[in-house]
Amino acid sequence: MAVPLLDLKAQHATIRDDVVAALMQVVDQQAFILGDPVTQLETEVAALSQVPHAVGCANGTDAILLALRALGVGQGDEVITTPFTFFATGGAIHNVGARPVFVDIDPRTFNIAPSLVTPAITARTKAVIAVDLFGQMAAIEEVTAAAKGVPVIEDAAQSIGASRVVNGRKVMAGEGASIGTFSFFPSKNLGGYGDGGMMVTGDDALFEALMKLRTHGSRRTYYHEIVGYNSRLDALQAAVLRAKLPHLEGWSAARRRNAAYYDAAFADLSDVTTPYIEPANTSIYNQYTIRTASRDALQAHLKAQGIGSNVYYPLSLHLQPCFAYLGYTEGQCPEAERASKEVLSLPVYPELTTQQLDEVIAAVRGFFGR
Repeated sequence: MAVPLLDLKAQHATIRDDVVAALMQVVDQQAFILGDPVTQLETEVAALSQVPHAVGCANGTDAILLALRALGVGQGDEVITTPFTFFATGGAIHNVGARPVFVDIDPRTFNIAPSLVTPAITARTKAVIAVDLFGQMAAIEEVTAAAKGVPVIEDAAQSIGASRVVNGRKVMAGEGASIGTFSFFPSKNLGGYGDGGMMVTGDDALFEALMKLRTHGSRRTYYHEIVGYNSRLDALQAAVLRAKLPHLEGWSAARRRNAAYYDAAFADLSDVTTPYIEPANTSIYNQYTIRTASRDALQAHLKAQGIGSNVYYPLSLHLQPCFAYLGYTEGQCPEAERASKEVLSLPVYPELTTQQLDEVIAAVRGFFGR
């Protein structure tokens, strides 16, 4: 039995009527840019994130870029972040004119190591971006403390609905930073039928700045207080996301169940390290990512068996050719470099059947002769 890494058609089949009805309502109203569906989604995502403000935008990359701009980050500034993340994190820093400063990761969670943030701060540091990789929140309270007053952006593109207990209180993804950013790329736990993004904040001034920045620097049509961008979440995507949002927690719970099933099945494989979730965290498992020194051979074996998998990410950002000007060399972020050679993500989407999970498990165990 072939098992894809992700099967969006299986999810769509369970919600098709709701999504089509929501789309047709927008089509019938012929109001496609911003409008009520976007405002309603912003209200709902703000409530989920336990913050007063949410601002929709065109995509998750723009969400990071607009967050940086709202914090005043620009030419000649530095932004500390992780090298083990999707390119958008570092690319947005570069595209506002700032310099990415990469610090290494915690080898267990793959998230930025808070202890390395403070030593990286200079007089030019204007922000820190913590990434919630694979659906598990970074230690946002530790990163914030280590930032020593420097604003923190939480790149929560992979973690909407995830949470972390901090001092006995549940903190939601995006809540604990100056600005949290989300992506609604179709493969996310809450994915649209195209691109989309959102920013959340508890700061009124940052909210106003973000609202201006997404619409050419304007809050009143044709009156521009700053130079902004055209980065609006369209109403069709908002309608899709609103139809899907009530299912998010159930889908994430199913991913956790699938992850636990894998954990138990791989527990005796000494050659495989299963995902480590900090006790304070509730992950949404955007990916189920194992580690093994035999990664490439295992992936080839799985492909031959019809099992989908992927490597997130095969080359850390500090070693990407486009960032050669930064002067990083191999060995400067050893944990990120080692992870890039060992990680492999397996199917974990909510609609997986027990038979499909068993197919994946059998293929992995078969590779190791177990």
